Amino acid sequence: MSYLLDSNTLIEAKNRYYQMRFCPGYWTWLTRTKEAGRLASVESVSTELRRGNDELAQWVTTQTNLFLPESDEATQGAFAEIAAHIAGQAAIMKVGALEEFLGGADPWLIAKARVTGHTVVTHERLDANNRRKFLIPNVCAHYGVECINTFDMLDRLDARFVLAD
Repeated sequence: MSYLLDSNTLIEAKNRYYQMRFCPGYWTWLTRTKEAGRLASVESVSTELRRGNDELAQWVTTQTNLFLPESDEATQGAFAEIAAHIAGQAAIMKVGALEEFLGGADPWLIAKARVTGHTVVTHERLDANNRRKFLIPNVCAHYGVECINTFDMLDRLDARFVLAD
């Protein structure tokens, strides 16, 4: 099983529990796990993260092979299907939710996962009653794409961050 990371998993890790200053092992683990073919993300996530002016934006520039292209025909087709589905739901959502969702990395992440069989990793939670924004887990559920959080991924991949003696 391979995983695709949402922007919020990297942002939250950098800001809170795996800050680069005191937990460099997490960031090394991400790189090694990518090299082993077990995780990735998509170009749109890279674009979002590079907009920052911080250590995460700098780290992203060194991780070009972490971000999968979205230009392939299968991903483009899946994106179009997702966009049509979302557009069909726009009337019940908060004004602007459609544009916000389609203007970001989320539909590309889901499209790539859909065509590759990856599991999406995000901190968003399934909420079928939500009407303020389109949530990754809700859209994933519609398409049968598995969606989990960072900690479930770490557990499944048997990640260990152990201090050297």
